[in-house]
Amino acid sequence: MTICRCLLICLLVSSVHADDVNVRDCGAVGDGQTLCTESIQQAIDRCADTSGGTVTVPFGTFLTNTIFLKSNVNLHLAKGAVLLGSTDSRAFRRAVVYADGIENAAITGLGTIDGQGFKTHYPTSGPRHNNICLFKSRNIRVQDVTLTNAPSWVFRIQQCDGVMVRGVRIYSFANENNDGIDIDGKNVTISDCLIDCDDDAMCLKSDEPEFLVENVAISNCVIASNCNAIKFGTASHCGFRNVSISNCTIRRPSESVHRPWSQKIQGVTRDDTVISGVALEVVDGGFMDQVTISNLSMTGIQTPLFIRLGSRKGRGTLQNVVISGIAATNESLITSSITGIPGSYVENVTIRDILFRYKGTGTLAEANAPVPEKETAYPENRMFGYSLPAYGLYVRHVKNLVCEDFRFTLQAPDARPAVLLEDCHNLRLSGFDVAPPAEGQPLVRCIESTNVTLSGYQSATPAAKFLVVEGESSAHIKLAGNDFRGIQTVVELEDGAEPSAVQEMQNFQ
Repeated sequence: MTICRCLLICLLVSSVHADDVNVRDCGAVGDGQTLCTESIQQAIDRCADTSGGTVTVPFGTFLTNTIFLKSNVNLHLAKGAVLLGSTDSRAFRRAVVYADGIENAAITGLGTIDGQGFKTHYPTSGPRHNNICLFKSRNIRVQDVTLTNAPSWVFRIQQCDGVMVRGVRIYSFANENNDGIDIDGKNVTISDCLIDCDDDAMCLKSDEPEFLVENVAISNCVIASNCNAIKFGTASHCGFRNVSISNCTIRRPSESVHRPWSQKIQGVTRDDTVISGVALEVVDGGFMDQVTISNLSMTGIQTPLFIRLGSRKGRGTLQNVVISGIAATNESLITSSITGIPGSYVENVTIRDILFRYKGTGTLAEANAPVPEKETAYPENRMFGYSLPAYGLYVRHVKNLVCEDFRFTLQAPDARPAVLLEDCHNLRLSGFDVAPPAEGQPLVRCIESTNVTLSGYQSATPAAKFLVVEGESSAHIKLAGNDFRGIQTVVELEDGAEPSAVQEMQNFQ
């Protein structure tokens, strides 16, 4: 069918009922072999030109290059419909479906967008594209569609305002960096999604120094990834503010084609593991402020929590974060961590109602191994090595941290302390029960830290040592309301720590 005839058919159909155009009526052929880009685009353009409406892609497989979504158009993929990206990567602009500067549009339906990314292998095949990219657009809805086999990140939201994503299913392991949903926008809601992908699954990015990522709510999703399940960064040039993430389940990915973690990381025995359940990263000079994360369950992960303030491309700030209601079982020696860098502190973090079940097997040598600063390094849970010197929580360069009502258990004996604090100030650990380490190691190790309160410890399991305090500058460490009846040694001072550094008040012994 010629282009002129396609256009004539499209004009006739649109003149009858402009808000309900079927792409077949504009000449699209759903055989999976005939290139349908022009026919589909004609249907969208004509619908947009007549005040908008719905463009339906019916049952069938429609081969296409980039389709440009227009304002006031709902691109509806019917059940059994497939938009199949062609294998000519040079024919694409950003995505299979691309929205550039539009408003009041949607992508809906139970159909599928298949990017055929397995035919454009990273990193040797040249330019690659997303399945969906929303760029500088407003009031966009994406609902119920399935996205699979992207050549690059699956679904990108970039500099947009007002995006609702609901019930989207993502399955993509075609390439090594198949992010699930990348969120660089404001006033964004994402809910009820199933994401199973190779790279970071739910990733907030701040790419532009002048565009703030804010007012984002993510809820009720099931998330699986060979990298980070929920991540802020790595791009953090402007910042993240007023973000809420809740009621999500994190599990191991269905495939592990590109990342043999058991060969890369000592202590990891399975390839199909999530790097970090939650990774909060500010390393490019931006900021993070007012983030809440609650009610998550994690299995098949290496590290439950990874919080990092670094200086890869400039110093920023990371503060005012609340994390609560987390249950996790990990599969590595890389414990949860909160780390700043010298002179730049993570500040005002509250962690409560936590139950972490750790792998264990850490050794005394690993408990005493130095941790490099790596101020300018790429942030990742393994950036300091395959293990950290605490089995439960490692905290360095942090101010104003509250950890309350937490429990750490071990699947195997571990010779590292449960908690290690270094250069930390104004901290409160309360209401906790942690499995005792092996080799006579303390439950808590405190290095060059001040104004630390440990309270409400209670456990039925005896332990050799509760607290070791190290360093001449350690001061104002208070023990209050703890049950030490199963503790052999409550406090031990090392490396110049003064006896006056620790105050014991109203403990049970």
